[in-house]
Amino acid sequence: MTDRDWYDDSDYRNAVEQAERMTRVGWTAIGAVSGLPAIALAGVVVVGLAVVAAMAYVVVSMP
Repeated sequence: MTDRDWYDDSDYRNAVEQAERMTRVGWTAIGAVSGLPAIALAGVVVVGLAVVAAMAYVVVSMP
C-alpha cells in the first residue's frame, strides 16, 4: 500500500492551484496585449487633438 490516505486529494488540489495560476497568467497576458494598444491609441488621439488645437490657434491668431 501507499503511505497516502484513501481520501488524499492533494494531487487534485495541486492541479487546481496550478490551473488557477495559469488562468491568472493568461488573463494578465490578455490584458497586457489588449491594453497596451488601447493606451497607445489614446496617446495618438491626444497628440492629434493637441496638433489640431495648435493649428486652430495659429489660424485664428493670423491678422
